[in-house]
Amino acid sequence: MSIVRRVIFATVAVSGLIAASPSLAETIFGALGKAYQFNSELNSARAGVRVTDEGVAIAKSGYRPQIVSTNTYSYTDTFNHARQSGVEISTGSFGVGISQTLFDGFQTKNNVRAAEAQVRASNEGLRNTEQNILFNAAAAYMDVIRDRQIAALTERNVKSLAEQLRAARSRFDVGEGTRTDVAQADAARSAAVAQASAARAQAASSEAVYRQIVGENPGKLKAAGPVKGLPKSLEAAYSQASNEHPAIRANQHLVDASGFAVKSAEGALLPQLSAEIGVSATNSGGYPHVLNRSGNLVPNPSNGWDGRASIGATLRIPIYQGGRVSATVRRNKESLGQARIEVDVSRDQVRAAVASAWSQYHAASERVQANRDLVAAAQLALNGVVEERNVGQRTTLDVLNAQADVISAQINQVGTERDLVVASYAILSATGRLNVGRLGLNVAQYKPEEHYEAVKDKWYGLRTPDGR
Repeated sequence: MSIVRRVIFATVAVSGLIAASPSLAETIFGALGKAYQFNSELNSARAGVRVTDEGVAIAKSGYRPQIVSTNTYSYTDTFNHARQSGVEISTGSFGVGISQTLFDGFQTKNNVRAAEAQVRASNEGLRNTEQNILFNAAAAYMDVIRDRQIAALTERNVKSLAEQLRAARSRFDVGEGTRTDVAQADAARSAAVAQASAARAQAASSEAVYRQIVGENPGKLKAAGPVKGLPKSLEAAYSQASNEHPAIRANQHLVDASGFAVKSAEGALLPQLSAEIGVSATNSGGYPHVLNRSGNLVPNPSNGWDGRASIGATLRIPIYQGGRVSATVRRNKESLGQARIEVDVSRDQVRAAVASAWSQYHAASERVQANRDLVAAAQLALNGVVEERNVGQRTTLDVLNAQADVISAQINQVGTERDLVVASYAILSATGRLNVGRLGLNVAQYKPEEHYEAVKDKWYGLRTPDGR
């Protein structure tokens, strides 16, 4: 490592800085609970599930009758000046028609099943989004802690190097040091100022990400450890992920939906039977008497009501639809094949995520202990170099390099502790178990089935279940 790079990391040991203060307020579980309640991306996903729920009610409308009322009115006035006679006619009619599908080739049945499968898939998709948001919140929480600690370390580094510069100038003034010592200390302090500025900017960036995910600015944050409830082995993690991960289960439900879509499209090739009932009434009125051809007044034959009722059935037998239905069936079959492949894709992705999180967690565990030993050794070495410098056996540059080793080890320790905690949450997420219940968050759990039960069999009504 070059002298400049080593000087950048110079600082005195800050052994108590990384330890968490007992006065910190927010816990990681509190932050996760707030993200679960207020995260806009998660609330958008919940709204999307509610949209999907209405697909079941739409599909079930195919079972129900269609009622239509038809009303008309017309007015006609004719007058013959030569004969001084005329006809005034006003006609009004109203009717009500009811049609009911009796058989549609099982299209409605399969449409309902497809819509229900879509709802199950969207619920699993929501679970997956919840996992992602909770993991992102945990990572953002630990990022803020890490970056704040690094910023504090770099600030102390600046103060320490300013003191080193003052001491180097004092020794130079009394003839115990050289101008080179002063220049090296000055360069180290300037580099530390730049590093501290970058660290403050990174901390502010992490706080902004925290605000985006959790919904409020981070206050004082308590230190957090690895989450509990991790699998005992990698094979156990694979098994849990394969059985429980919502991304896999969502794709499995999409396979069901695609299969029912194929059956629904094939139903268009079968006969269609429907029944119709209609009731109507027509009234025509005008002048009560009109002149006939002989010039005599006679009653107007247009006055009065006419009623009519009808009942019938219609059978439609498809013969050829221009190839549209056949193409639709083929397209849906290809979609079904793609959906089956997507299940394998999601399994591969989840398995890779499990392996990655597992290896990172165990690597971070080993690095945490190694970095603790490194910090202690670097601190011990710094103390020795300072004593040797005081008796003329070491130079100012040796002290600066030793301090750089200490601060570098401390910064690495902060980052490794963050990586250990985040990797533990990554394992829980990759196995499909990062949820409110397992974490024990003190929040009301969102239950998408409540909205589904409220709308799935609704015959009419424009208001949503929450009153909008």
